[in-house]
Amino acid sequence: MTDKSLSGNQQTEDRFQTLLNNANAARVISQAVEGTIGPRGLDVMMVDRFGDVVITNDGVTILNLMEVNHPAAQMIINTARSQQKEVGDGTTTTTILAGAMIAEGSAQVLKGVPVTRVVEGIRLGVLACAEWLQEITVPIEDIDDSQLSSIAWVAGRGEQVLAAQVMEGARILGKDRLMDPDYRFADTIVAREAADNLVFPGVVLNKQPVNREMPRQLQEVNILVIDDALAPEEVNVEALKTESGFQYYRQSRENYHNNLARLKELGVNLVVVDRSIDDTAEEVLTDANVMVLQRVSSREIQRLCHHTGARRIKRSALNRDSHSLAAYLGRAKRVLVDDKLECTMVFDGQGESQVTVLVGAATAEVVDERERMARDAAAAVQAAIKGGVVPGGGAVEVWLASRLENLARQQEGLISYGILCVKEALLKTFLCMAANAGFNSLEKLGDVIAGQRKQNSNRLSFDVNSGQLVDMLELGVVDPALVKQHAIQAAGEVAAAILRIETVIKMRSESTDHPHMVE
Repeated sequence: MTDKSLSGNQQTEDRFQTLLNNANAARVISQAVEGTIGPRGLDVMMVDRFGDVVITNDGVTILNLMEVNHPAAQMIINTARSQQKEVGDGTTTTTILAGAMIAEGSAQVLKGVPVTRVVEGIRLGVLACAEWLQEITVPIEDIDDSQLSSIAWVAGRGEQVLAAQVMEGARILGKDRLMDPDYRFADTIVAREAADNLVFPGVVLNKQPVNREMPRQLQEVNILVIDDALAPEEVNVEALKTESGFQYYRQSRENYHNNLARLKELGVNLVVVDRSIDDTAEEVLTDANVMVLQRVSSREIQRLCHHTGARRIKRSALNRDSHSLAAYLGRAKRVLVDDKLECTMVFDGQGESQVTVLVGAATAEVVDERERMARDAAAAVQAAIKGGVVPGGGAVEVWLASRLENLARQQEGLISYGILCVKEALLKTFLCMAANAGFNSLEKLGDVIAGQRKQNSNRLSFDVNSGQLVDMLELGVVDPALVKQHAIQAAGEVAAAILRIETVIKMRSESTDHPHMVE
């Protein structure tokens, strides 16, 4: 029921109608990605109003491209984005968990369980899962651990070549670099149509030299990075009308030309510019056989500086003496321009370790999807190195659900209903995965529960190929513990927030404000 007694555009909903609407929105969002989870998950085709098509089974991509108006649905999508930002994988799991917790919580509230008790139980269940996951997490001791290859293969949706490339990149970087909390391995992935698969220590700049006369390959490279336009100092038009102003203009142009010539004396053979360069700079540097890249993105410049040790300068800094200017140069062993891929590769910089995983795709339509697959694999590998692994294939979800059921029985009062919401949400992910693999999901759930209880094991689940119960660790099917932990926590937080919403009120539009209203 909607209350229309409020003035203007302000409207409010009945408490239970709000609950049902939010639960329905969560269900729709969850259903959009349920068919994509697991190794046998299918794809979703996204079509915009112009007829452009995106085919993917990447959860966060589907959610980002969906047309969504309901605020509760948008909250779940934001949670999935947070999962992607923090961990880089597990967005589909987060979405399904959140949708199931909200659906189960709403059902309990409609039966008469107070919302506060349901929310309290959800929070208790999420905390318990975090503790239990920590107890069973197996740390990754070495970059060559075979479990990392399995994780890359699973997260890369069974693409063996992609998994091998990601692991090669991980070995180049080393464990210490991947443990850095500020480093994102997924950002090293670059996908190009018709490119050869390549992994190399270095960075890619998505620009080519300013003209064809500049060199296409350099050895023992000294790099100057200008975080500015490369052009002479601007002089006010009015100042040019005076003798002193015109002389200053001539002197600044002469200094600018001399500074450009001095770059060759410093051994600079690559200049990377944030904005554009003027004709004088292009002519002088071309004659000096210096490669110049202009309008390079800030993000790529940052990676280049980290890798080569270069320090950004403004154009005014070119007036400094040679010794001072040399301290800002970066260095790399080799630079190569790839005209086919329309990019420039910088190899073996003297600064921080960087790697580029270049992924080839046969057609433009699959470039973005292969890049997403490789990024998921890279993020999963890094998460596993940081936080260890747990049994995959749905084994850990079923095990956690069983422990939550026992925990619920130990509670007094109605808080147990909230704990059971978390339990049902965990089972939902298993049921979706089993159904996508082509099995009777309830039958497989019963088999796994019985097998885990009989063997007292958290590692038992079913093989998606044969359907037989197997030890997931022995099979090499593992998941990053951080992905599971963050997914359960994020889903629990958004579910609690949405269940606590008692009513939805449409905010007043600024056009309806009354300027003379008495406060």
